[in-house]
Amino acid sequence: MKSAPARIAAAALGLVLVALGLRAVAADLPEIRARGVLRHLGMPYANFVKADGQGFDVELVRGFAAHLGVRHELVRTDFYNVIPDLLGAEVVRKGDEITLEGSRPAKGDMIAAGFTVLPWRQKLVLYSAPTFPSQVLLVTRAESPHAPIAAQATLKADMAETRKVLARHSLLVMERTCLDPANYGLTGRGIDLRSYKGSTNLDDMVPALLRGEAEFTLLDVPDAVIDLQRWAGRIKVIGPISEHQELAAAFPRSAPALREAFDAYLRQIRADGRYDQLVNRYYPGIRSYFPEFFARRD
Repeated sequence: MKSAPARIAAAALGLVLVALGLRAVAADLPEIRARGVLRHLGMPYANFVKADGQGFDVELVRGFAAHLGVRHELVRTDFYNVIPDLLGAEVVRKGDEITLEGSRPAKGDMIAAGFTVLPWRQKLVLYSAPTFPSQVLLVTRAESPHAPIAAQATLKADMAETRKVLARHSLLVMERTCLDPANYGLTGRGIDLRSYKGSTNLDDMVPALLRGEAEFTLLDVPDAVIDLQRWAGRIKVIGPISEHQELAAAFPRSAPALREAFDAYLRQIRADGRYDQLVNRYYPGIRSYFPEFFARRD
């Protein structure tokens, strides 16, 4: 039995944790199983999470929740709040330095919404094994005088040619997302960077481009595949801005068991064909962009 001072100290600690918005007690696998609910943070983006509450990542995490024997709950957020909603603190990014400041309620247990693996994010969260491939492309209106680049000998050469097109032109971007120009060395290079403020939804970038808010914008491949169909004949791809990237689910660093359980589930559905069914449903034709990734079964 605890002594009276120990009981008082424990009670005081509990009050501190409540005041910190539960930031210090993020749920791992045992707590989630006991609670009976897996809270999935997601935002509408490129068929990963759709406005109707369906999507590639929604079905992926719903299946994971069923595998754990718990209920799936989609918690809607946006790209600016998704990490704070996971970690219960504000993210402050100054160059390469990333800090967590203040406190707020942690609203979810994991992120899955076409979430790109980026070095600065890796300092904050535990990523799962890759769930999807990607790459950032430069896109413009179909009537633009700028033509798609000619294929070069290497991807790096393709990227260099694409960047030449951007010199002294306007580029529509959304900061603190996978389309942040700072992620790809596009700041301080004489490019007219125009930060989109109309919403926090990356699906709104092409409509803004078509309204003439900038000459170019950035899209990642999953989004581009959809938008080239949705806006057929109205946009074109100039070339790649980034190397090949990977998308993954993200977890608090205090939830390694949950991440490990998700990785095991992902291996299982890649092996038995359920993963391929999801890809076919939401991204038909994307295998031609990343044949090696989709050929994997690990």
